Amino acid sequence: MTAVLQIGDRAINVDEIIPLLKQYGMLPQLLKEIVIENATASISLTEEEVTTAYKQFYQQQQLGDETQLQAWLKSRGLEREQLDYLVTRNLRLEKFKQDTWGAKVEPYFLQRKEKLDKVIYSLIRVNDIAVAQELYFRVQENEQPFTEIAREYSKGPEAQTGGLIGPVELGVPHPVLGKMLLKSQPGQVLPPTRLGDWIVIVRLEQFLPAQLDAATQQRLLNEQFEAWLQGEISSAIKNGELSIDNSAEG
Repeated sequence: MTAVLQIGDRAINVDEIIPLLKQYGMLPQLLKEIVIENATASISLTEEEVTTAYKQFYQQQQLGDETQLQAWLKSRGLEREQLDYLVTRNLRLEKFKQDTWGAKVEPYFLQRKEKLDKVIYSLIRVNDIAVAQELYFRVQENEQPFTEIAREYSKGPEAQTGGLIGPVELGVPHPVLGKMLLKSQPGQVLPPTRLGDWIVIVRLEQFLPAQLDAATQQRLLNEQFEAWLQGEISSAIKNGELSIDNSAEG
């Protein structure tokens, strides 16, 4: 069988390609790019958009003329006709995301908002419930500042900041802790609560509601795209016949 790729002394035949892609963990990446190419094939770009994309490409790759471009292509084993797809890929992809999920961003934001809201909070964690009860009493009675107690007694990295954590999204902390903070008022000290191996005392410092700004919109578009993409890849791996047709070989 004729080799399709020669690397040093090793000749790689066509039948070896898919097994090697699987072995090196590269098959999902190949499938990802094929799915993206298929999805964006019908996306049209204006002449101005293509020109801008090429200008950005030349700047990013620090290419000044045709000679440098040819050297760049050769170093990557690419043909000139493959360049247009590479240069416009990201632009087509962003248009595809917007066309497919743009109208769904706002309802998706409302669905996700509870975990996108951010909080700044203070935390003390210890192993002993009796110690936790005593520390909680000190905070409640203003016998000692929360920050001092956290620095002296807290067993986690928050001790270095006087217990202060954040801002973090509500989806980041332990789910139970996230619900506690969501229901709290700024300045409220919550009584000792067991979270796994720890007993924690928590005080909400500040609640920062999420805003559907440009950055958040892009993030939510990306989330929806990635969920769709992973589904397409999983489906291809699970249901597809991943093989190479040799019938055309002479």
